[in-house]
Amino acid sequence: MGDTRIEKDSMGEMTVPAEALYGASTARAIENFPVSGIRFPRGFIRALGLIKRACAETNREQGYLDAKLAEGIVAAANDVAEGRLDEHFPLDIYQTGSGTSTNMNANEVIANRAAEILGFGRGSKKVHPNDHVNFGQSSNDVIPTAMHVSARIALEEELVPALRRLHEALAAKSTEFWDVVKTGRTHLQDATPVRLGQEFAGWARQIELGIGRAKAASEALAELALGGTATGTGLNRHPDFPRLAIARISEYTGQTFREAADHFEAQGAQDGCVEASGKVKTIAVSLAKIADDIRWIGSGPRAGLGEINLPELQPGSSIMPGKVNPVMSEVATMVAAQVVGNDAAITVGGIMGKFELNVMLPVIIHNLLGSIALLAKAARLFADRCVAGITVNRAHAAAVVERGLALCTSLAPIIGYETAAKIAKEAAKTGRTVREIAREMKVLPDADLDRVLDPAAMTGPGVPRAGGG
Repeated sequence: MGDTRIEKDSMGEMTVPAEALYGASTARAIENFPVSGIRFPRGFIRALGLIKRACAETNREQGYLDAKLAEGIVAAANDVAEGRLDEHFPLDIYQTGSGTSTNMNANEVIANRAAEILGFGRGSKKVHPNDHVNFGQSSNDVIPTAMHVSARIALEEELVPALRRLHEALAAKSTEFWDVVKTGRTHLQDATPVRLGQEFAGWARQIELGIGRAKAASEALAELALGGTATGTGLNRHPDFPRLAIARISEYTGQTFREAADHFEAQGAQDGCVEASGKVKTIAVSLAKIADDIRWIGSGPRAGLGEINLPELQPGSSIMPGKVNPVMSEVATMVAAQVVGNDAAITVGGIMGKFELNVMLPVIIHNLLGSIALLAKAARLFADRCVAGITVNRAHAAAVVERGLALCTSLAPIIGYETAAKIAKEAAKTGRTVREIAREMKVLPDADLDRVLDPAAMTGPGVPRAGGG
């Protein structure tokens, strides 16, 4: 097992690896929860470090913490926040539902690292994990605070920029392809003509709305539970502690946080995370719709719709030479499926708020941060490795439009629905075009017929009329 040392907590002695910065409470949790091997993500550990730093600086300001001890704790907390001590956070996310084990993990790591910084040994308790690092706090308010801080940072720094990149790519293609008229489709059946640029504009608008949803999700996480301590009453902390500590967290992160309006709500429920997850799920649904549409209209190259060409990224088959698949659309839809599943777990987690505490905090934040990270990566990859490289098969799109039966829709206001339907049915039966059948039936003079059956004219508002009206 290598060199070890003995550390103590309120339950007695535990053997800890000599190189470990954590202590007895963490060692117990390692033994108790060998469930999945999944650890808390970097963003959450960063948030814990920032919170502990803010609390130490506030406790020093208020006279509850010796200046020298505070200096060591702040330095150690910075090490945690900046990722230098991640190896000392080994705990599984499937643990005590309050996340107490991980809060104590942070307290012990920071205490031992601070002790080293101040010239004391690991395990010396010269800097105490409870009495000093955790002063004025409880796992029950620290962990929900870290959840909101880490998720809000991830939304603002990862997801929103990725969505902006995807919106930019889709909007650019909308402009590029605005002159391309193609067959519209409803129920997967031919419908009236649309512009390819209109389709891309619709997708761009979905992502624009998604950016707004991500921002709203971020706002749902702006209130912090810090200051509620064990049950929401604020026992064992100064009345001004949360306001001052949260101001520091806002300063460190560049995001504006505020004290929870009601600490019982902030700790007994996790509605903010449930709300944020719902908005993230909606964005994932939008991405899946866009990715699937693009996969459909790029299907082929010979037996599909074939209106656009997707970037060729890799061989698509181990047996069929030359086959290339829409892999980025597949990535996006798989990510969306996972985000939907994560949201279901978060929803169940939200239900598990019992009286003064929710007891599924680790699984909620694991899934929420996972959804944000997956969606951000998928959106950026889809923008850069799919959308940006799309080209259009103009001649093919135009030919399909001309063969479309729905062209007769523009004739209906002039010749009546039933006569227009008769033309469409005859065209379908014979394989000829609507234009050919209508000309043969002499429903309109040729000049009027060509004007009314202009596919580009059908892509905007207006009621066709005979005689040039």
